[in-house]
Amino acid sequence: MSGALAGRTAIVTGASSGIGLGIIERLITDGARVFAATRSEADLERVATQAAIAGGFVGELQKSGVADNLAEVAIAELGHIDVLVNNAGGGVITPTLEHTEETLQATIDNNLWTTIRCTRAVLPHMVSRRHGRLINIGADSVRTGLMDHAMYNAAKGGVHAMMTGLAREFADADITANTVAPCYVLTPELSALFASGEAPPRLVEVVDQGTAIVPLGRPGTPAEVAATVAFLAGDDSRFITGQTIYINGGASMG
Repeated sequence: MSGALAGRTAIVTGASSGIGLGIIERLITDGARVFAATRSEADLERVATQAAIAGGFVGELQKSGVADNLAEVAIAELGHIDVLVNNAGGGVITPTLEHTEETLQATIDNNLWTTIRCTRAVLPHMVSRRHGRLINIGADSVRTGLMDHAMYNAAKGGVHAMMTGLAREFADADITANTVAPCYVLTPELSALFASGEAPPRLVEVVDQGTAIVPLGRPGTPAEVAATVAFLAGDDSRFITGQTIYINGGASMG
């Protein structure tokens, strides 16, 4: 297959829908072979019907050892791993004092622990090959302080901070580490929820606020996030590392 990413291989976590599926579709369009990680067999089957993935893995990546299994299976299927896209996440967005121990743990697990474990799982392979692209999906809300996002931001802030350390530590192995931080993104799932009229009022308020602070006057799209991920996965970004790139229509600047 021809394209800017021809010959490249990638793992994409959180692959079942929204931003994750958009990233998979863009990477495949650009020529990469993509291995998708989801949390259920049904999710993986849905991805496989929508995109020509090279393989897939089902598991709870925040748990010890599961990400190591993902890396082993992906290497066996793809032959090598060039790119890891840590997209898996999904925090509980709620006022700080309404969080419970369970929702706090889920927010940290889904966003931070999953990213840490997947990154550590693929790094030895990338170091051995003297090449790799680590790309995390972060959050613009870390800078804007969006309503009800404090605990989510605690997890995503850790994701952002980790990449600067990784960028310096593994630069001599030709491994770059960057974060793509979108603002509110109108995924097909959210669009359908709002169209149904069943969206919780608090969620509507959060989304309205998130859109109101965007100078370009609209939310982002999965394709716009995916375009930046594809750029970071390719050769043209080889001198970019340790950066957080905000895909946010100007919601935060500088």
